[in-house]
Amino acid sequence: MSRAPHATPEVPGLLRAAQVRETAAAIVEVQQDDGGIPWAVGEHIDVWNHVEAAMALLVGGETGAAEAAYDWCLTTQRADGSWPMKIIGDRVEDASGDTNMSAYLAVGMWHHWLLRRDYDVVSRFWPAVRGGLDFVVGMQLPYGGIAWSQQADGLVNADALLAGSSSIYHSLRAGLALAALVGDEQPLWELAAGRLRHALEEHRDLFLDKSEFSMDWYYPILTGPVRGPAAADLLASRWDSFVVDGLGCRCVSTNPWVTGAETCELVMALDNLGDERALGVFGDMLHTRHLSGLYWTGYVFTDDVFWPHEQTTYTSAAVILAADALSRTTPGSGIFRGDTLGAEPAPIAMDCGCARSSVSAS
Repeated sequence: MSRAPHATPEVPGLLRAAQVRETAAAIVEVQQDDGGIPWAVGEHIDVWNHVEAAMALLVGGETGAAEAAYDWCLTTQRADGSWPMKIIGDRVEDASGDTNMSAYLAVGMWHHWLLRRDYDVVSRFWPAVRGGLDFVVGMQLPYGGIAWSQQADGLVNADALLAGSSSIYHSLRAGLALAALVGDEQPLWELAAGRLRHALEEHRDLFLDKSEFSMDWYYPILTGPVRGPAAADLLASRWDSFVVDGLGCRCVSTNPWVTGAETCELVMALDNLGDERALGVFGDMLHTRHLSGLYWTGYVFTDDVFWPHEQTTYTSAAVILAADALSRTTPGSGIFRGDTLGAEPAPIAMDCGCARSSVSAS
């Protein structure tokens, strides 16, 4: 039996519950008839941002739309467990299989369980979650990172992205929680998560260098195992490079552009640590709200313009999830803190010489 509807998140003095519901309804306006949620009207869909939007819809009270979004995942998953990297309407724009994207349904389904307690839904989606994570685990590199994608021709892009692998670690933990719930233990996932945890803690230098992007800075704290003094040191090391007082977080350190999604993810990373700056940074990005209830992707502060000229569903979803995390409103508000995911897998060091190595397509 499903749990009764929950309250809507509200962040006093910053964001009202009615505004959260308005944003969720505005995401529904962008949703396609088949349940898919593109970045914006006419834009492409990727399953990671699609699932994040579904999570936000559930938090915002749009349960039917969230269920339709999850059903879209079942209709678009491929036999190997992956999803195409880009879908526009019913056409595949990029057939590559991104590992981070293909892992993320596990987080969405664990979030759904926390909010709805609907075992029938979890059971129906479990094969898709298992297929996605099996695809991902098969792409693990010797030092523990996860190769970031497999091209349509089967060629594996055998470098790991730090932000993507951090998110995969979170997905593996969610998958392990689901496995325990349905009684289908997955020891290989636990082994992969332990190897990945060690890489994220001790060998971040072996991942593909994307250090100019803020996601590489905060993602090991948002979804990975970096916590405590190590996390505080990591935040301090690049704070001035990425955070613009009163405006939010840059996407790229070299560009005068703050983006709402990155800012909200940083907020949740700060919240994971109990860092009091989380509330202030959240308030800083609310200037990107559009009259529709959606949020602009970003703001170029040197030119005083919102850019690009669209309000994106993934940015708007990040706002809702950050509001829930800060307010502790729904049973899923701790999804990024890991409150409900059980003990973390023990780190497993691999005797691999800590060098990058190619993997073969399965």
